[in-house]
Amino acid sequence: MAQKKFMLSEEDIPTRWYNIVADMPNKPLPPLHPGTKQPIRPEMLAPLFPMELIKQEVSTEKWIDIPDEVREVYKIWRPTPLYRAHGLEKLLDTPARIYYKYEGVSPAGSHKPNTAVPQVYYNKQEGIRRITTETGAGQWGSALSFACQLFGIECEVYMVRASYDGKPYRKIMMNTWGASVYPSPSDRTAAGRKILAQDPGSPGSLGIAISEAVELAFQSEDTRYALGSVLNHVLMHQTVIGLEAVWQLEQAGDFPDIVVAPFGGGSNFAGICFPFLRYNLEEGKSIRCIAAEPASCPKLTRGVFRYDLGDTVGMTPLLPMYTLGHNFIPAPIHAGGLRYHGAGAIVSQLLKDGLIEAQAFKQLECFEAGIRFAQTEGIIPAPEATHAIATVIREAERAREEGTAKTILFNLCGHGHFDMGAYEQYLSGKLVEHEVTQEEILESLAELDTPTIP
Repeated sequence: MAQKKFMLSEEDIPTRWYNIVADMPNKPLPPLHPGTKQPIRPEMLAPLFPMELIKQEVSTEKWIDIPDEVREVYKIWRPTPLYRAHGLEKLLDTPARIYYKYEGVSPAGSHKPNTAVPQVYYNKQEGIRRITTETGAGQWGSALSFACQLFGIECEVYMVRASYDGKPYRKIMMNTWGASVYPSPSDRTAAGRKILAQDPGSPGSLGIAISEAVELAFQSEDTRYALGSVLNHVLMHQTVIGLEAVWQLEQAGDFPDIVVAPFGGGSNFAGICFPFLRYNLEEGKSIRCIAAEPASCPKLTRGVFRYDLGDTVGMTPLLPMYTLGHNFIPAPIHAGGLRYHGAGAIVSQLLKDGLIEAQAFKQLECFEAGIRFAQTEGIIPAPEATHAIATVIREAERAREEGTAKTILFNLCGHGHFDMGAYEQYLSGKLVEHEVTQEEILESLAELDTPTIP
């Protein structure tokens, strides 16, 4: 049976982002200065972010207006389609109804432009000339490069070495949009040189790449830094995904029992889940929201909840997060966008309060799920997205065993067209399994000297 697609028109692009902080029973704890360990005042973030983003970062308002200029750019690819996965349902012989929101139709091929565009727009409004950033698998770097080109701002990207070497076409994509791209750790920054001195063959990590990008932003008054996940304003921008999905499911006459998304730092998960969590918080519904993370970087399922640095060297504020420790270097799995040591403050607080769930998956199970999805639905998913698909398959099979006709929604956050090397390794039996040991986690956490949380 063919896919069924539920579409909206340009007029249906959301006019406001949803800020879940307004509805949270326990608000996220404040970020702390890495030196004084005291709460950071908003103005202290001005060397890194434009003031409008800082206001959004600390806002407790429920709805934030989307600028008309941003909505005009959104129209290039939004609203994104919602599909009913009839083929996957048939393969699994499940009574569950499976839907997916497909964000791979954006110019960058992922959900990341949803926040890249407003971030660059607000920087342009303040007269910023250059933006620095990090990227894992390359989706965020691609999205920011695309947005910077649209608004005439220089873009400098520090790409985790494992992905820089393994995904050259993502680098070329960024270069095509005018960005400069460097492997991280690099010799261009003090942070990078420090890591290379310790480990010349370091595969890099998002924490290291963040340190490099932040260092450069601090050095110039006309340069700012942009982050693709973790922070409150980033997660909020992504809620256009879930807001559209609510309306599309109304077209289908359906509503989810379970909402699933891959989890790296939180933007993917927040984008589709927060607008549905609103119904739990406001109306007492019981939608299960599941974050799917890699077993090689399991901060939600095996990390600890405490203050930790957002980067490796110590240039960012201390955030209240589930973390594996800022020095943790994950195995170089192909889902590079999920190789981050910590979770955003909002998501961490929601997990601590039992309002969301998390599951961890090994790499081979995820690629098997990705293959099954591609063969039934036609879209080859990014390695990050396969973690959500693995979760969906697990839940759909459980529905079959229980005989319950549940509705499952997940975020197909991007396509895998630049990940064919990973699929080739899987299909040829060469893909290596990775699962971090408890000893490795404890060793990393033992290095933390950051404040604990009662």
